[in-house]
Order: sequence, then structure tokens, then C-alpha cells
Amino acid sequence: MVSPLVIDVMAPSRKTDRYMKILTKTFLLVLCAVIPCIGIAQTIVADNLNKKVFPVYEDIIAKKVSFVTRLGIHISADLYMLKGSDLSKKHPAIIVGHPFGGVKEQTSGFYAQEMARYGFITLAFDLERYGESGGEPRNVASPEGFVEDYMAAMDFMGTRSFIDSANIGGIGICASGSLIVAAASIDPRYKAIATVSMNDLGRSRRQGINDVMTRQQLKEVIAKVALQRWDDVKEGKVTYVPGAPEKIDQNSNVIATDFFDYYRTGRGRHPRATTNTSDNSISSFLLFHPYELIDLVSPRPLLFITGEKAYTRYINEDAYKLASQPKELVIIPGATHVDLYDRTDLIPFNKLKSFFESNLK
Repeated sequence: MVSPLVIDVMAPSRKTDRYMKILTKTFLLVLCAVIPCIGIAQTIVADNLNKKVFPVYEDIIAKKVSFVTRLGIHISADLYMLKGSDLSKKHPAIIVGHPFGGVKEQTSGFYAQEMARYGFITLAFDLERYGESGGEPRNVASPEGFVEDYMAAMDFMGTRSFIDSANIGGIGICASGSLIVAAASIDPRYKAIATVSMNDLGRSRRQGINDVMTRQQLKEVIAKVALQRWDDVKEGKVTYVPGAPEKIDQNSNVIATDFFDYYRTGRGRHPRATTNTSDNSISSFLLFHPYELIDLVSPRPLLFITGEKAYTRYINEDAYKLASQPKELVIIPGATHVDLYDRTDLIPFNKLKSFFESNLK
């Protein structure tokens, strides 16, 4: 057995001094080796967090920006434009919102970049309490706050010297479709609005997918959430539920498979997009009726884009019926809800291009 080295710091000796020198030198050598590794690890983590799930085109500039909402929350965003854009001139602009539970480095950034290639200045931002945006506790939803985020994004874009404030439109994807419609209903600065795979988080929470939830079932959900709030207060924590499943099997339905394929694989996975939302957020969504004032969007145009096989297709069709003219509903053959997040062979970018070019001028 090897005897342990024991150093009596109260009675130093030459032997002890020698051991101390050896230990000090060894420690410094190890430290010198570890510090670069720590730096490399931190760089890798930072790169993963800042990396977009889509390639940034060489002809595009993506710049980090931020702004503050009326509620005092800092919003993180990416501004996209073509390289060589003449910033001494004013350009039409488009604000793009991400699916609920996602982040700007995913679908909304992808759309923002594509639209920037057509000459628009575009903005993709993280909703408050999600992604890089501020707000505590994290991943707690407030529809009122989310709608304010879209109005604050308009505040920001409309005060840039290189943006034509009279010609700013918006694109909302998934839940952001209903959020941007709600915002545009009370904010006439949005001149043209397009939604893609729109979901209504109020209706889907009140009535379930395809409106199958009974009032009794809704009462049970409300009671469960109310009791959960007491538990959270007692335990000093927030209970979260994932939006996308962590795993699937042969019994998983098409909706679960669709979301898993995007959020849990290399296709769209991002470290900040956990898709988690606080369990108590359900209560606020129950009071969210985004199309209550949709008729006020008119005479500004509304474009609804949904997939033939999208589980949210009926929500888009119903919103279209409620909206006043001018309006248009485009149904993409064979497309599911999530297909329109990133499938360039299915997303009608040319339609979006012509819609905004016709209405932002």
C-alpha cells in the first residue's frame, strides 16, 4: 500500500517544501490545461445557443437587437436584411412571430430570412419569458403580454430610420398567428397580416383539438390547475408541461409525431426551445379570444395559410369566415401543421412575397 502524503503546515521542513513545490507546479500545469478547455466548452455552449437551426445565407445580414415592452420586459430579436441594403432609404418591413414554445432561431427566423431576400427588413423575436427575452418566471404564458410583444415590436420597427413606418406587415406562425391577429385588431399600424398554420390557444384549451372537450371536462381541468397553484406556492416552484413529447412510439398519434420530428430531432431542435410551459398558464389562455375584434382588421388584408392535413385547419377556416374583406385562405395540398414550419417544397414563399409586395407599398 502506498502511504498518503501528509504535510504538516505548522512544522514545515525541507522535504515538505519540496513536496509543496511539486504540488504547486502540478496544480499550475493542470490549471493551465483546464482553463482553455473551460473556454472551449463555454464557446461550444454559446455557439449551440446562438446557432440557428437553418443555414444563414451569405447574402443576408442577421443582427441581434432588443427593445422593451410597455410592461417593461426586454425582448430579444434578430433583424434580417440583404447585404448592401441602402440604409439611407426607407424599406418596407415584416415582423415574424415564432410558434408557441419555440424560439427565434427556428421557424420565425427561417421565415424572416426568406422574406429578407425579397428586399424586406424583417424581425424575428422571442416572446416574453421565452428564449432570450426577459421576464420571470420563465416559460409562463400570458396572452395579453404576448400581444403587447407584437405591439412593442411594431414600436421598435416603426422608429428605425431605415424602415417605412407606413408599410410594416406581420407573419404569425402557429399560435403566433392568433396573437398577431389579436394585435393587428387593436393596432392599425400593421398594414398587412399573414398567418401560417395558425392555432388558437384559447379555443384549443377551452374546447380541445377539434372541439371535442365537454364543459364537464373543462371544469375538471380548471379545478386541477387551481389545486396545482396551491402546491406550487407551498413548494416554491413552478410546474411545467412539455408542448412536444420527449419520445414517441408506434402508438403515438400524427400530431405528437409531427411535433417530435421538429422539436426533438436535428431538424429543428434548439437548446432554448424546451416547449415547456407552466401548468398554471392554462387559466390565462381560457380567457383568450383572439378573433373577438378580427373584423376591425379590415380594410387591411388578411392572408391565412394552412395545410390540407393540418390538425389546425378548421381553426384557420373558421377565422377566415369571421374576418372581413379583403381576406384570402390558402390550403396547401398534402401539408401537415408542422410541414409549414420549414418545408421549402410546401411553404408558399412566392405567395407571401406577392402578398406583401402588393400591400406594403
